Amino acid sequence: MDRAELADFLRRRREALQPEDVALPVGVRRRTRGLRREEVASLAVISTDYYTRLEQRRGPQPSEQTLASLARALRLTNGERDYLYRVAGHNAPVSLSASAHVAPALQRVLDRLEDTPALVLSDLEETLVQNRMATALFGDASGHTGPARSAIHRWFTDPAERLIYPEADRDRQSRARVAGLRVSYGLRGPRSRAGELVRLLQRTSPEFAELWERHEVARRFEDHKTLLHPELGALELHCQALFTEDQSQTLLVLTAPPHTESEEKLRLLGVLGLNRFAGSDQ
Repeated sequence: MDRAELADFLRRRREALQPEDVALPVGVRRRTRGLRREEVASLAVISTDYYTRLEQRRGPQPSEQTLASLARALRLTNGERDYLYRVAGHNAPVSLSASAHVAPALQRVLDRLEDTPALVLSDLEETLVQNRMATALFGDASGHTGPARSAIHRWFTDPAERLIYPEADRDRQSRARVAGLRVSYGLRGPRSRAGELVRLLQRTSPEFAELWERHEVARRFEDHKTLLHPELGALELHCQALFTEDQSQTLLVLTAPPHTESEEKLRLLGVLGLNRFAGSDQ
């Protein structure tokens, strides 16, 4: 670990960012360039004291998880992210799809979406980042570990994962997920993480194994979704997908048609956020 290089790199990247670059209010006149240390720490979900020690060349070696959070907070490019890992004494991630680093272009769009659910997925449907509205709608995905980080894995191994969709839509969702995994498998090869996921699901899910043999290939998300929220009931939403050039990440944005009951439900979801509704089970 090169503490001096790490400290200087973090400081330079922090100074290069402006509040509007990360969807923070500009506020009163600033005495220094760029973001404040406490702002970077908040974006990376680490303590200000810990981040300050890193910039002062006296912090302990950051974990790979912390580095991934810092790369996302500082909006680093792939090359900058790899450099960050190396000066911190770690190997750079093998590929973008194998890491939790969100493509900067998708992150910038997500930063500006506050009133509608939006999230960034890897090509294995791992939730890399989600806004407050997406967390309120889908639940917090940050607690999943191992293969369960993939919504594809959870779909075929955890019946509760399907409850957000009406029963009539579940077969179509199964086919879409397998067809999307076929795309990743074709791009990454059988020795990739996509290949590992395929082999695991072939052993554990007869439904997946049967669908996999159909060889359907498509990276698509339905333009229209009906989602079942436990308190709000059914929401009729439009789904827009924005892909990175290499197809490794997708930004999903869900909106409700104007002047509809679903729009009112989304507005209520935004007001109440993650709080449980009055009268619901504790």
